[in-house]
Formats: sequence, structure tokens, C-alpha cells
Amino acid sequence: MEDATSYQKPVGKLLYLTMTRPDIAYAVQNLSQFMHSPKKSHMEAAIRVVKYLKNAPGLRILLSSKRSNEMTVFCDADWATCPMTRKSVSGFVVKIGDSLLSWKSKKQSTISKSSAEAEYRSMGTAIAEVVWLIGLFGELDLQIQLPVKLFCDSKAAF
Repeated sequence: MEDATSYQKPVGKLLYLTMTRPDIAYAVQNLSQFMHSPKKSHMEAAIRVVKYLKNAPGLRILLSSKRSNEMTVFCDADWATCPMTRKSVSGFVVKIGDSLLSWKSKKQSTISKSSAEAEYRSMGTAIAEVVWLIGLFGELDLQIQLPVKLFCDSKAAF
């Protein structure tokens, strides 16, 4: 592409949307890697995400009316998916009761030597978020039920 800003603007808007649309976090994380030198295929992928949003407008975050202090965390990682760097991508969601509270999808900063290592790094990122959230809830005089439940789909990591 001749002008990177024609790619950067829509991807920037998609990044903003990930604050309320966790379903696009992984795709937008991938798109954001090419902000400095996007190709036509990257713009086409960004347009596909926009079309997805247009076709799935009803997806939203719902906060449950049931009070709960039970925190549950689900995390996952791929292994060496990035074809250029061989880095893995971590992702997690944190729920309080039935309500989605926090989520993230991010390329790991180092190369993992195994899928178990990639999963460990994903769990570490998720637990760092949990520690911060427990501290925040403590400052607000809200208690979280301990222990926090962490779910991961890797048998090797456990």
C-alpha cells in the first residue's frame, strides 16, 4: 500500500472497539502488527473484520444481575503461529460470576520452545491481570472469593 494511514485509521478504530468486543481481539491483534508497512492483503483482512462486525451487531457484553464474588479465568495460547517471528499469541478472559470483566489477546514477547511453555506464559499473563484485579477490588472494599479458578486447555502445562 502506498499510504499506511489508510490502513492505520480503520485498524485504530478496530483496536478501540476491542474494549467492548472481545470476539475481535485476536483478529485485531494480528492486524495491528502491520501498522508500519501494510500490504493490500492486510487491508482486505481489516475489511473482513469490519464486515463481520456489521453482520454480528448484536454481540455485546452483558453484565449479570446476580451478585457474585467468584472469579474465573480462561486462558489459551497458540504455539509459534507468527510465520515471521515464530512467537506465540496468548489470550485470556476473566469473569466475575457470569459477567465478562477483562480480556486480552497479545503476541508473546519471547519465542516459546514448546506449546507447554506458550501456555505457561499465557497463564502468567492471566494471573498478573488477576492479581491486579484483586488489588483493585480490595481498594473498592469488594472481596473476591479465593482461590480464583484458572482453566487452561493444555495437559502439558499442568
